[in-house]
Amino acid sequence: MDLTKTALGIELGSTRIKAVLIDENHIPIASGSHDWENKLVNGIWTYSMEDIHAGLRACYADLKRDVREKFGVTLTTVGALGVSAMMHGYLPFDRDGNQLAEFRTWRNTITGQAAEELTGLLGFNIPQRWSIAHLYQAILNGEEHLPRLDYLTTLAGYIHWRLTGKKVMGVGEASGMFPIAADGRDFDQTMVEQFDALIAPRGYSWKLRDVLPRVLSAGEDAGSLTPEGAAFLDPDGDLLPGAPVAPCEGDAGTGMAATNSVRVRTGNVSAGTSDFAMVVVDRPLGVHREIDMVTTPAGAPVAMVHCNNCTSDINAWVNLLAEFAEAIGAKVDRGELFTLLFRKALEGDPDCGGLLSYNYFSGEGVTDLDEGRPLFLRAPDARLTLANFMRAHILSALATLKIGLDILTRQEKVPIDRLYGHGGFFKTPEVGQRMLSAAAGVPVSVMETAGEGGPYGMALLAAYLIWRDEGETLEDYLDHKVFASAGSATLMAEPGDVAGFSAFLERYQRALPVEKLATEVF
Repeated sequence: MDLTKTALGIELGSTRIKAVLIDENHIPIASGSHDWENKLVNGIWTYSMEDIHAGLRACYADLKRDVREKFGVTLTTVGALGVSAMMHGYLPFDRDGNQLAEFRTWRNTITGQAAEELTGLLGFNIPQRWSIAHLYQAILNGEEHLPRLDYLTTLAGYIHWRLTGKKVMGVGEASGMFPIAADGRDFDQTMVEQFDALIAPRGYSWKLRDVLPRVLSAGEDAGSLTPEGAAFLDPDGDLLPGAPVAPCEGDAGTGMAATNSVRVRTGNVSAGTSDFAMVVVDRPLGVHREIDMVTTPAGAPVAMVHCNNCTSDINAWVNLLAEFAEAIGAKVDRGELFTLLFRKALEGDPDCGGLLSYNYFSGEGVTDLDEGRPLFLRAPDARLTLANFMRAHILSALATLKIGLDILTRQEKVPIDRLYGHGGFFKTPEVGQRMLSAAAGVPVSVMETAGEGGPYGMALLAAYLIWRDEGETLEDYLDHKVFASAGSATLMAEPGDVAGFSAFLERYQRALPVEKLATEVF
């Protein structure tokens, strides 16, 4: 095995850190993973730095084990590598590299004042989870660490910094920190100056560009693995320095790469702990609180509908049902139980028989809620069956996404030819696909590699760094070299499913005051 003819992608997702190693044919040949979970500490959704370091190393060690078992060699190098992670959030450091505040993840909804003021100032939607919203909220709160701020980054940016020593970032990830200029290559300078003028009276010694990473497009030089970076990733000492490292990206950008959704009028939906739709557009859109404007890894504009909550409530109910099964002596495999229950949902009424669910473990920006309370409701005459119960939770996982997609397609008249689905929500064949198609009203495709998800997309971006032809765009590279013969399954929901989802959503939106009241009294 020639290890120099491989590319490695590592992604730190919300519930799993995963590594995927691909060969010259862009086929996954080995993988590793590590499960983890965020914690709510003093009202902040966070991961400790100890968990970040230990989880990343555990994932890489699992990859090494897989390579050794499959090929009988020790993983000592790769042709190129790249790291991605959940987008957004707040990771501040001082000039000596000391962390100044807890890692505030995308899941937090604690920056409402900052997001509202910045949106008004910039004429550009700034969601609560964006890094600039967290920074400005910290300024509004008068947090004591701000005079010592030297570098503000994201989780992916932090890991890239540790691996290469470079304070740089891929444009797709950077677009979730601060707005990107129309040319898709850098932060918007006019908006940077507006922000600097806004905070000038505070008297900080730094300006915004002093503390933000440098922006790079896919394929640009983002440094190489240093001796310190190699030791950081592989404490065993087997990994050698020197491999080129692609610009780090966010999970949105890697999802686009993994599903070949980087051209105009293409789109994808990533669905797991959170879910988000990415639709590549060819023109500026109006300012909508529910729509983020970000970019592809190559800098093309993307309309993003991001929802903080997706499968967490489903997971909780499946765990409860598994506990019941074990209590009556019918212990079942959790994976098999998920498949059984998801398939059961196909037998339910299109509108879920009058059942209603809110899957809000945390706040939800699309529906303007700063906190969440998972709720299950039913009218006395509703049809409470297992099939309807599961279908209600699955539709609930997509409901806020549909609200945002409706703004894109109905208000902004954005055409979507097809959506590609990836993530854990689509593991059970047909079910997630059919439900998403019912929500969006367009065909949904799932590729054979969809189960690999974001880390596979990051591996493709690392491959593009070293294997592209001169002048070859990311769009052409993916079309011609990666996905030209890739297998996929496409499904369009039945008209009854589409109508049923619309009826469910009408009930869902009508009852939203119940969810809001629950956050106030419980």
